[in-house]
Amino acid sequence: MANVWPLLDRAEDRRAWPDRAACRGLGTEGFLRPPCESSRERSAREEAARKVCAACPVRVECRRHALSSREPYGVWGGLTEEERRALYVHASA
Repeated sequence: MANVWPLLDRAEDRRAWPDRAACRGLGTEGFLRPPCESSRERSAREEAARKVCAACPVRVECRRHALSSREPYGVWGGLTEEERRALYVHASA
């Protein structure tokens, strides 16, 4: 009988990607826009979030989740809200 554990492990990996995210435990402040944020503050926050995402081992999974669920807020997988919106528009054109 074939060993099915590798298949199960890969399926479990796909569900458990948030547990391996570089942002885990950092809080949402650096990734979600607070009220009354200036454009300069926003740029700095998004750049800092992108740096965390750039080194993340599950960046692709995070980005895929954000795009498939049409996550409206924050930086996910290195993409900002505006970048994801632009991809949605481009994909529907």
